[in-house]
Amino acid sequence: MNFSARLNSFKTKPELFFNEEDNINTVSLIKRMATVEGLTQVELNYPEHFKKNTLAEINEALENSHLTVSGIALRFSEIYDDGEFINPDDSIRNKAIKTTKEAIETCKKLGGNTTTIWLANDGFDYPFQIDYEKSWDKTVAALRDIGEQYPEMNISFEYKPYQPRSFALVGDIGLTLLLLDDVNLPNFGVTLDFCHMLMKKENPAYALALAARKNRLMGFHLNDGYKDNDDGLMLGSVHLLQTIEFIYYAIKYNYEGLIYFDTFPIREDPVKECEMNIAMYKKLEQTIYEYGVENIEYLINTKDSTEIQKFSYSLLK
Repeated sequence: MNFSARLNSFKTKPELFFNEEDNINTVSLIKRMATVEGLTQVELNYPEHFKKNTLAEINEALENSHLTVSGIALRFSEIYDDGEFINPDDSIRNKAIKTTKEAIETCKKLGGNTTTIWLANDGFDYPFQIDYEKSWDKTVAALRDIGEQYPEMNISFEYKPYQPRSFALVGDIGLTLLLLDDVNLPNFGVTLDFCHMLMKKENPAYALALAARKNRLMGFHLNDGYKDNDDGLMLGSVHLLQTIEFIYYAIKYNYEGLIYFDTFPIREDPVKECEMNIAMYKKLEQTIYEYGVENIEYLINTKDSTEIQKFSYSLLK
């Protein structure tokens, strides 16, 4: 399995790894990530993680570790308060499109295959603040322009229902799949973030099944939380049974892509926290296989909640 984690998580508890005189940057954070047992991949944010280190320096750091780049994630900041692809200022909108293309080029140069787009500011806070149809069309046009230029690269859309905007323009699995249908390019898919789905009150396994049904499943961002906020807690720490169901459906649909832990260790040692996430995923997957995929399929077909509860009970032995 391919496991990756959030690079910025490894900034926490610096005293456990860095000396006071160390310059904490992308290269030093990659070195810290490389100490995580079981981690195989690095996913970098563009342009954030390329401000203090050159591409050559990052490549050298990767070559000196056991890690490879799986992909690049877009992080728009500073000038994008009014939106990225729906920004009313055409110069800012065009910059967002240009930055996305630069991210895809950087992904190619580093040997990655997937660029993930999260449009943090494409949304609204007040009634009458945006024209919904025009905003939708601008988003479709931008994504189609980007996708047509890079047909050989995977481009994945990550949705989030709110934060930092009160409402995202594209904030759930249904709207995301509708958007990708409108873009109508085979190199587009969806990245499912467990916390984002909980925030939307979606059942994560259901979203996975819908994405897989449309052949649009490209990535996972796994974590946990209390539904109203993007808490970024450790895998299975709150919604254990729903996490097991999610992994079951990943098995059912033969998902072989990246398993990325988008967690926010603050008081925890990030290396130990990441290792715990990897161990937990493997343990839950093992539990499913030991119980039997066919037995879980039987439970689903019975539609009997007491039989399903017996499965939950068996986990406590």
